[in-house]
Amino acid sequence: MLIYLALASVLFVIGLHGLFTARNLLRRLLSLNVLTTAVFLLLVVIARKATPLDPVPHAMVLTGIVIAVSTTAVALALVERIALRHSPEPEPSASTRPGEEDA
Repeated sequence: MLIYLALASVLFVIGLHGLFTARNLLRRLLSLNVLTTAVFLLLVVIARKATPLDPVPHAMVLTGIVIAVSTTAVALALVERIALRHSPEPEPSASTRPGEEDA
């Protein structure tokens, strides 16, 4: 159990470090996912230590995984939209003439 607690703490520190130092939004999102993974691992380890096995922490972790996946999908869509909005306009290709549009 001590190994899992150490792993959870290392993942938590890595996630916090990436969250506060990364400038790229995608890296921040990945760091946040590493952070939530550490919290899920910590909850499972604490639930395993309980004398009568309690299913509530395991249900909380499963619910948290579902919520984390859905919020990650929404956050990825937002990061993509932000990246498209702040990217420079593409230059017209040499094959199209000014005033003509692709058919």
